[in-house]
Amino acid sequence: MKIEGRNSVYELLKMDKEIDKVLVQKDLKDEASKRLINIIRSNKVKVQLVDKYVIEKESESKRSQGFIAFVSDYKYFEIEDVIDACKDKDGFIVILNEILDPHNLGSIIRVCECAGVDGLIIGKDRSASVNDTVMRISAGALNHVKVCRVTNINNSIDYLKKNGYWVYGAEIGGEQIYKANLTGKLCLVIGGEDSGVKRLTKEKCDGIVSIPMFGKVNSLNASVACGVAVYEAVRQRISK
Repeated sequence: MKIEGRNSVYELLKMDKEIDKVLVQKDLKDEASKRLINIIRSNKVKVQLVDKYVIEKESESKRSQGFIAFVSDYKYFEIEDVIDACKDKDGFIVILNEILDPHNLGSIIRVCECAGVDGLIIGKDRSASVNDTVMRISAGALNHVKVCRVTNINNSIDYLKKNGYWVYGAEIGGEQIYKANLTGKLCLVIGGEDSGVKRLTKEKCDGIVSIPMFGKVNSLNASVACGVAVYEAVRQRISK
C-alpha cells in the first residue's frame, strides 16, 4: 500500500508503523521536506532518492509532495479490541452500512478520528475497504482510529447490544437527532450513499435518528451526514 504526502508519511512514523521504504524526490529544498527526510532516516527507514518523474509515475493522487511510503496492507482490528479499550468509559462506535466510495470512507474516518470515536465497523462485502485512497483522504487519521471489518453487520449490532451499547441508525423518518439521547455507550449506523441504512439493519437498531432537512434535496453526502450525527453526539457527551 502506498501512502503519499508529507503529513501522511509523518503520521506513519509517529505510529511506529512498519514501513518498507520511502521514495523521496531528490531535488526537494524546502525546510519542511528536509526535516521530514531527517526524521525518516532517524527512524532507520530506508530512503530512496529518485527523480521527479519517478514520483509522478508512482503517485496515484498526483499530490504526493515528493514523498511516497510503501507499507503492508492495513491490519483490521476486532470488535473486541474496541470494546476492551472502552472498559473505563462510555464507548462510541460508528458502523458503516454499505459505504462503497473510498473517498467517503476516508472522509468519515477523518471525521470520526477528530471526534474521538473509538472504532469504526465496516462489512467485508458491499463496502469500500481500506486502501491507498482511503489512507490519503483520511489525512493520516487512519493511524489513530480502530477499523474493524466484519462478515455480518447485523450480528455485530447484536454483539454490541449484548455489551451494553445503544444502537441508533441515522436515517430519514426517525426522531430528530437534536432531541435524541446520544450519551452512554453509543453506536451510530451510517447508511450507504444511495440506499441509506438497509431495512434489516434498521430493524436491529434501538431507534432511528434523523437530521432535519429544509431544502429541496432530501439527502446529504454520507460523510457529511456522518459528521453532523457524530458531532451532535459529541456535543451531548461533553455537556452532560
